[in-house]
Amino acid sequence: MRKKGSYSAIFPIILFLASCQTNPYREGERLYKNTCANCHMDQGEGLRGLIPPLRNADYLHLHREKLPCVLKYGLTDTISVNGQTYTEQMPGVPTLTEIQITNILNYINNSWGNQNAPYSLEDTRRMLEKCAR
Repeated sequence: MRKKGSYSAIFPIILFLASCQTNPYREGERLYKNTCANCHMDQGEGLRGLIPPLRNADYLHLHREKLPCVLKYGLTDTISVNGQTYTEQMPGVPTLTEIQITNILNYINNSWGNQNAPYSLEDTRRMLEKCAR
């Protein structure tokens, strides 16, 4: 005879495991929407001529080592993304933790057609040490 409670105990575990597999970058997506989407837009398309796109952006892999610093401290340089020049300054978010930066970068690097290597927490730490202010 089966116990009625055994299925009810397993069901939440199955739901949890299934939800983990659907979007491994869920936390990065949440942080992106709260921190970055106002300028770079929900789908990473940027704002024509003013804010560079993140969707299929060559800048992401060409300047991989700089990206944690850009998120934390901002960017004042003129940059080129997919052959277009952008001069608008990007404010940094100094309150972001190393883990949050890693999550955001992993979400961006694996969204909207981007297929860039993931960042580890150690990668982010090492890169941030180079630009510490």
